[in-house]
Amino acid sequence: MELPKDVQLLRIFIGESDHYGHRPLHEAIVEEARKRGLAGATVMRAFMGGGQNSRMHTAKVLRLSEDLPIVIEIVDSLERIQPFLAVLDPMIGDGLVTLESVQVIAYRHNGNRAKGMPT
Repeated sequence: MELPKDVQLLRIFIGESDHYGHRPLHEAIVEEARKRGLAGATVMRAFMGGGQNSRMHTAKVLRLSEDLPIVIEIVDSLERIQPFLAVLDPMIGDGLVTLESVQVIAYRHNGNRAKGMPT
């Protein structure tokens, strides 16, 4: 798959305990992105974070949280991300979704260099 140089970064902030049906929400979101052929998704678990409700979530040893912050990042063209936003909206109860323009510097698969990238 080739990505254009100028793409969009979709960033989704949710909690580790969030679910969609019987599945963890982050798994459901990544599976939906894959079904729709988006370039890829990365899920990151944060050590600490606080949201609108001012409740602090932390992974400190003495206070293990069961609801650590989760960030999902998806990079693809606006034409491919825009329809996914409509699918994403009913999945997320509490959370934050952002979209920003980014530039692809390198996108490699199986060790192959992207076209136009220096060797």
